[in-house]
Amino acid sequence: MSQWPSSSAAKVLRALHRIGWREKPRISKSGSHKQLEHVNYLYEFTWAFHDGEEIGPRMLARIAKRTGLKPEDI
Repeated sequence: MSQWPSSSAAKVLRALHRIGWREKPRISKSGSHKQLEHVNYLYEFTWAFHDGEEIGPRMLARIAKRTGLKPEDI
């Protein structure tokens, strides 16, 4: 069984903000994708979820692998 519980996209995005990920400024306000950046990572992370969506354990594990998110951060 996965150590990751299902969680809402809004809750995961708040957790990413708490661990230091910030949204890059966008010229256009249209679209649902957000580019997140972190001072300790050389790459950006694209966030494409809507606030009301539920993210399952497998997807959370993939997000954690790229962002450093831990189950206790949520």
